[in-house]
Amino acid sequence: MDKIKYQAMVKNETPKPSSFKNICAAFLYGGTLGLIAEILLHVYMDIFSFNSKEASTPMIVTMIFFASLLTALGYFDKIAAKAGAGTFIPITGFANSLTSAAIESRTEGFVLGVGANMFKLGGTVITFGIVSAFLMGVIRYVFFGG
Repeated sequence: MDKIKYQAMVKNETPKPSSFKNICAAFLYGGTLGLIAEILLHVYMDIFSFNSKEASTPMIVTMIFFASLLTALGYFDKIAAKAGAGTFIPITGFANSLTSAAIESRTEGFVLGVGANMFKLGGTVITFGIVSAFLMGVIRYVFFGG
């Protein structure tokens, strides 16, 4: 079988993703994460008498903690398989990427394994986030006068 026939066969047999289903799942799961974060924000505001700015830090730390815990217990990937983009866009996805890399490389030692490999995916997110922010700042400065 030649390469062209094989690629045509693979294309015909590959299941077509349901975009509408994926969009709805991402919206529902992402919205649920947002709702949980908002509930946590109000819990911290009510219990500790924080204002919304002060309550945001412990809320984010709590979301990161639970995402890391669910990753370590093996549940986050099962949720993410159903939720799609609903879990990897918020801070929980970032926590999952760091925790997953740390777990995978723990056999190589704490420094050369966990420490060196934990930010492989996270580093690219941080790098492109900084570059994007810089470019948007330049565009704003040039077109809207700083």
